Order: sequence, then structure tokens, then C-alpha cells
Amino acid sequence: MEIIETRNNQAVTTSLQVAETFGKNHQHVLRDIENIVNKGGVQNWTDPHGKMFAIGSYKHPQNHQEYKMYYMNKDGFTLLAMGFTGKKAMQFKLNYIQAFNQMEKVIQENNLDSYMIADPVKRAERWIKEQEQRKLLAAQNKEMKPKALFADAVSSSKQTILVGDLAKLAKQNGINIGALRLFTWLRDQGYLIKRKGTDYNMPTQRSMELGLFEIKETAVTHSNGRVSVSKTPKVTGKGQQYFLNKLLKLQKVGAK
Repeated sequence: MEIIETRNNQAVTTSLQVAETFGKNHQHVLRDIENIVNKGGVQNWTDPHGKMFAIGSYKHPQNHQEYKMYYMNKDGFTLLAMGFTGKKAMQFKLNYIQAFNQMEKVIQENNLDSYMIADPVKRAERWIKEQEQRKLLAAQNKEMKPKALFADAVSSSKQTILVGDLAKLAKQNGINIGALRLFTWLRDQGYLIKRKGTDYNMPTQRSMELGLFEIKETAVTHSNGRVSVSKTPKVTGKGQQYFLNKLLKLQKVGAK
């Protein structure tokens, strides 16, 4: 079990991992978290007011039953760990903070355009991906007339794109929608999970069964040798055709 992972595009850890690392009873860690929650009302880090904890569950390896645990971001962990004392506890705290910072840096870099990345190797890698994406979008646009429905050939494309890139593609085809509005629309229509929590903005079961999304898992290696996994939803070729056709139809209906 890695001490840091990504959920909802944020670096997080779990109460289970904290209990294991600091040698504490998990029930006591749950109690401490719920004391913090009850006093400050902080429950979910996806809240715009900066809440820090989200309830989750895990399956016990022996009896295979599910039990409660909490996810927490760096601020939540900092509040929780304030009461942990001792020489070893201090080192564990420092390890956690370092791991949080490394993961947050990775997440930030994954959301940057190439020209904003300082590392020359990573900047070059991102630039190559951007050029490949631009070529793909140009090829798709060349095959379509303005505001025409996407060709079936697009659905067989193996190139997956981010939701933000889908919004850009929509704009290039006359659909007035930005990334934030597109995320809202996808949640409202039941394609992305609307419920605030660890799976917020992840594809719904319906979307996955329709083949509209894939979840990209990226392994992140930290300086201490630990490897964690970052999960990002990406729109498949079929999904690009599906969503753009729907948005084009809605726009035409709205224009009448």
C-alpha cells in the first residue's frame, strides 16, 4: 500500500495507511478524524470551501467484508498528525509531507501546457504529445464540414483525449462550450460521477459500458522508491464522436 495516491486530481492518503505507518489502531485514527470533522465540519476536499476529508471503504483481506476508512488531502493529514509525537513520528510526518509535495508537483505538471514546464525533457515530451493531438484534431476537422456530425471513422480512433481537449475540439466545430461547462454537462447527463467524493468526475458505469471513456493510470515513482498511481479519465474515439454529435444536435435545437 502506497502512502500517497491521487483521487479527484488531488494527492491524498488514507486513514488505513496512516494507522499502518504510525503503528496506530485504525479505529483510533477514525475516532481522531471524526473528532476533527465534528468540530470543524471538514468532510470532503472537493468542497469549494476547502474541506479536507472524504469517507471511503476498504475490503478486509481475511473476511472480505467492507469497512469504513477516510481519504484525506495534505491539509487533512496535517491536522490529524499534529497530535502524533515522538522521534519516529516526526520522521514519518516529514516523509508524508515530501510524498504529498512530489505528487502535487506531478499533478500540476500533468495539467500544464508544454511551454510552462521547466524541465526540458518533460517539456519536450509534453510538446510531442501536444503536436500529435493537434495533428489528430486537424485530420478530424478536415474530414468534416462546419457543424457536420462526426464521421463514424472517428469512433474507431485509438487516440484518447482529455475532457478539456474535447471542449477545445467542440469549440473548433462551432460549439460554444468551455471545459468547466462541459464537465458540468457530463455530470448532469450522468456520464461522469456527480456525487462529491473519491470518485468525483470519474466515468460512471454507464459511460464505461458504452465505451465512451478509458481511465489512464500513470505510475509515479517517488525519490524514496515508492510507486503510486494517478488516475485520469480520457475520452475514447467513440466517446468523441458520441459527445460531439450530441452537443451539435443540442445546439441546432437551441438555435431554432
